[in-house]
Amino acid sequence: MIVQRVVLNSRPGKNGNPVAENFRVEEVNLPDNINEGQVQVRTLYLSVDPYMRCRMNEDTGSDYISPWQLSQVVDGGGIGIIEESKHTNFTKGDFVTSFCWPWQTKVILDGNILEKIGHLMGCSRVVGICGTPEKCLLLTSELGFDAAINYKEGSVAEQLRELCPSGVDVYFDNVGGDISDTVISQMNQNSHIILCGQISQYNKDVPYPPPLPSAVEAIRKERNITRERFLVLNFKDKFEPGILQLSQWFKEGKLKIKETMINGLENMGAAFQSMMTGGNIGKQIVCISEETSLLSL
Repeated sequence: MIVQRVVLNSRPGKNGNPVAENFRVEEVNLPDNINEGQVQVRTLYLSVDPYMRCRMNEDTGSDYISPWQLSQVVDGGGIGIIEESKHTNFTKGDFVTSFCWPWQTKVILDGNILEKIGHLMGCSRVVGICGTPEKCLLLTSELGFDAAINYKEGSVAEQLRELCPSGVDVYFDNVGGDISDTVISQMNQNSHIILCGQISQYNKDVPYPPPLPSAVEAIRKERNITRERFLVLNFKDKFEPGILQLSQWFKEGKLKIKETMINGLENMGAAFQSMMTGGNIGKQIVCISEETSLLSL
C-alpha cells in the first residue's frame, strides 16, 4: 500500500526560524499485513505544537523528547480510526490517539502506545496576554477572560498594573522572554509560575528552561515565587479523568474550544510555520482525512 508521509528535510539551525521547506512530503510503502499486537490506522488529525521546534535541532536540550532525524518521518500528537486490528484491546472503527503519531496518511502502530478516546478552578480574576486585537476580543467576549493585553500595543507592564492592581498570584507561562520577565516582576509573595512553554526562545540556542535574567531571578527568590515545569507526559494517569472532566465542562458550556484547521498532509510544514509566528487562533490542527462519525462523539 502506498501512503504519504512527512519527513524532516532540513534543520533551521538553533538560532534560525523554521520554514515550511524544512519538511518534505514523500510516498512510502506500507506493509500489506500487520503483526500480532499491531493496528493499522487511518490518520484523521495531526497536531503541531511549539515544543516541536526543539525537535528540529540535533539536540533538543531536554531529557524527555528526542530530536527528529533528517529524512525520517516526524511525529507528534495525532488522532485516527482503526481500519484493521490484531490487538486484543482494539477493534475496527475505534478512535485512538497517541503522542507518538507519525505524520502519515495511514500508519501501522503498536497497540500499546494508543489510548481510546472517551465517549473552573477558583481564580478571582483572569487576564490573558496575546498579540492581536482579534485574539484579545476572543479572550474577553467568548472565552471568559476578565481582560486581555495586546503585547504589541503599549506597555505590558503598565497595562498589567492597571488590570491586576493587587499583583499576580499564578502565571501560566507559555512564552518566556520579556513578557514573562514583566509578569514575574509584578507577582506577589509566595505566588506560582507554571512553566509550560517558552515559544519566544525556541529559535535561540539557549538551555531549557531558559534561565531568568539575574534581576528577575532575584525577584523570584526574594518573593519566594515557585517556578515549576509542567510536562504533560508526567500526568498520563490523569489523561482519562482529565478528558472526562473537560468533556463535561464543554457540554455544560463552561469550556470553549477554538481551533485553526488546515487541510492536507502536504500542508504540515506551512501549518507549523504559521503556528510558530502566531498565525493560529486556538489549537493548530491539520486535517489529514475526515470521518463524519467522529462529529457525534
